Amino acid sequence: MKKIRNLFFALLAVLAMLAAILVFNTLRLSSKQVDPLPITAVDVPEEVFPRLSAAIQFQTISFNEDAIPDSAAFNGFHRFLEEAFPLVHQTMSLTKINGYSLLYTWQGADPSQKAIVLMSHQDVVPVDEPTLGMWEAPPFEGKITEDHIIGRGTLDDKSSLMALLESAEMLIQEGFVPQQTIYFAFGHDEEVGGGKGAAKIAEHLKTLGVRASFTLDEGGFIAEGMVPGVDQPISMINVAEKGFASFRLIVETKGGHSSSPPRENTIGMLAQAIVDLENNQLPYRLVEPVEYQLEYLGPELPFLQRMAFANPWLLKGPVLEALNSHTSTAPTIIDGGVKNNVIPTVAEATINFRILPGENIESVKAHIEATVSDKIRVEPVGFLTNPSPSSSIDTKEYKLLESTVRSVFPESVVVPGLIAGGTDARYFYEISDGVYRYYPIRISPEGMTRFHGIDEKISKENYLEIIQFTYQLMKQLSSQ
Repeated sequence: MKKIRNLFFALLAVLAMLAAILVFNTLRLSSKQVDPLPITAVDVPEEVFPRLSAAIQFQTISFNEDAIPDSAAFNGFHRFLEEAFPLVHQTMSLTKINGYSLLYTWQGADPSQKAIVLMSHQDVVPVDEPTLGMWEAPPFEGKITEDHIIGRGTLDDKSSLMALLESAEMLIQEGFVPQQTIYFAFGHDEEVGGGKGAAKIAEHLKTLGVRASFTLDEGGFIAEGMVPGVDQPISMINVAEKGFASFRLIVETKGGHSSSPPRENTIGMLAQAIVDLENNQLPYRLVEPVEYQLEYLGPELPFLQRMAFANPWLLKGPVLEALNSHTSTAPTIIDGGVKNNVIPTVAEATINFRILPGENIESVKAHIEATVSDKIRVEPVGFLTNPSPSSSIDTKEYKLLESTVRSVFPESVVVPGLIAGGTDARYFYEISDGVYRYYPIRISPEGMTRFHGIDEKISKENYLEIIQFTYQLMKQLSSQ
């Protein structure tokens, strides 16, 4: 009896110690938000709205990697930019890369300083014909309402492209000259991988010997109402991105008549392979960009959620799952069969993976081959890229970006992290010390569906905020 009592008290002591560690770590997790910088807001003219509307009307669509760009749409857009931003085109030199991508060079006063690269992309995704009637206004009309500009590209990504040029035009008009050279890099094929656009811009800058201290692209945003327990908007500055790879699973058999199905049916084998991959996904892991999310977001959460973020060694499972910190598996295309009474000889499925840093294309392929039947052929398909490196959050430039966000959006919580989607920024690590993804597009759970979806639109207020942010960022970067 005494031994049982001693064991009971020992167990209580262990639980008390564990509880004390959990609480201690939670209380020690303090806010990492920096103080805003003193800034003077710029007055943005109302003319910015019709200019964004006009930009939306150019159907600069990327359909697939092999499609030839619509020269009339892209060249028309380029002529429009020349007319809309005369000071930019008088002050900066413009180089066309691969015929359609644009590289503007704003020469800095001090050529010894490392350059800055500010990115966006010209192209947009197509609109599904059956959804046209579900739009508030035609997707390429650029309709301006009392509160919004509607159209494909308002969120992804012409709003940031136009905001950068609007800010530069205003700064030039004020007589501003940046200390370091600023490059504006506007690719034309981001929506299909950027291999002919941003990749070639980065190669061109490398041949010129350009070394940038700072590159900024899309891929971060202001999340509103998307994190339970956090009332403030969250400014996500993503310092890395997952890789992208699709693999085709191919099953080949002798087929046959459906009245006498073989033991191993072509489509059945394929279906089993898909189920096996979904049931045996790669594990959740804690990687550096996700560690940043825990450190920066954790202190802003209610106590119990903060405890989970403060003690990932014990509670990492649900936390990492909530942050999607693994290589995801998504079947996206399936094809097979020619008639309802014929067992097909060939069936195929395409599985898309978003690859967590620390893994790569080859390791994902090895995982597939180890998971599915050896009777299934596995082939890579389409655009593939490994995860990006992770950029530091301890550099002067990142701290300036962080403080500029806090200055323009003092109510927001700044959180560095990892983006699951791909951006053109992946190509600029070889020429840039730091590569970051953020423009202050406000996104709610409802608004997230508008990216590449129906009724894409941006509020006038938010568009003014993006211009304000890009204007202030260029001034702050040049003041250092």
